[in-house]
Amino acid sequence: QDNGFEQFIINYCNEKLQQIFILMTLKEEQEEYVREGIQWAPVEFFDNSIICNLIENSKCGILAMLDEECLRPGVVNEDTFLSKLNQLFAAHQHYESKETQNARHVMDASLPSQCFRIHHYAGKVTYNVTGFIEKNNDLLFRDLSQAMWAARHALLRSLFPEGDPQKVSLKLPPTAGSQFKASVATLMKNLYSKNPNYIRYPPRGDPRRQPGAGGTPAQPTAVLPRCIKPNETKTAMLFAPELVLAQVRYLGLMENVRVRRAGYAFRQLYGSFLERYKMLSARTWPRWAGGDREGTEVLLAELAFPAEELAFGHTKIFIRSPCTLFDLERRRQERVAQLATLIQKTFRGWRCRTQYQLMRKSQILISAWFRGHR
Repeated sequence: QDNGFEQFIINYCNEKLQQIFILMTLKEEQEEYVREGIQWAPVEFFDNSIICNLIENSKCGILAMLDEECLRPGVVNEDTFLSKLNQLFAAHQHYESKETQNARHVMDASLPSQCFRIHHYAGKVTYNVTGFIEKNNDLLFRDLSQAMWAARHALLRSLFPEGDPQKVSLKLPPTAGSQFKASVATLMKNLYSKNPNYIRYPPRGDPRRQPGAGGTPAQPTAVLPRCIKPNETKTAMLFAPELVLAQVRYLGLMENVRVRRAGYAFRQLYGSFLERYKMLSARTWPRWAGGDREGTEVLLAELAFPAEELAFGHTKIFIRSPCTLFDLERRRQERVAQLATLIQKTFRGWRCRTQYQLMRKSQILISAWFRGHR
């Protein structure tokens, strides 16, 4: 009910993580269809970059204004900080306070005078500015860090590296908000550098649901898993539909489902696709002399899939339904088993023929020697 500085920076981190979710599962998904030349009707979704910028903008964001108040000489309190926010974000659609509401002639008794409210992606949250400056300016004095560094215990030294006399800086140490913002930026850089993979379970009854079963197609894509609380009381076998529906909306799953239903469940480069499934056609197996796209078109034309299930991009093949992909995998598994049987049969035939030829040659030699001796 009472949100302070700690909840503010936690929600800031949640906004950044939501931004990655939007970018990787909604924005990039639709941009890929456009890049590949696939006919596509864009699905509208809310981009929370405006909220992230409201908090983290280095010149006029909330964290920047908080740091400015902490460093300002003279009497500093939360009233001046809140007044500055009201002045800067008076017209911002995702910020409101008692003063901005009065300017807009909005009557809202739920918003106290010492608070501001941010319209987050997951809903409106009211923050009490009391303690913001003190908690943001909660710094460790330089002489205390140096005292910890002077201890002989290795663990203490590792916890206070800023106390090293060789690394002493005369600059003011960063505030708590700045440190958290830098940590979030490092986390985002790390996440953006990774290649996201989405996990999709096969339907019930499919053998690939069994533990240890193989045959999973390369680069599966599906809705990014999100955690849903079924109820507020942590009670087993209790499902609160209103709570779950609110979370589904706040997590952006509705837009994601719309994109996935309108889009394609699977996409892969032509070369990789042809390499995996070329044994399904006599024209592409064992070698295909033409281009990867032509080979993929020949392969899928011979398999006679419905035209609406397939889309050919500039560099990738797109398959709409997971059932089509599962059918491809089933055919591939059957064909691999046939090819393995063929290899085994050929090897056993060669081994038997070789053994027979050796026995025949030995028998002729023994017969010749025996007849000569007789």
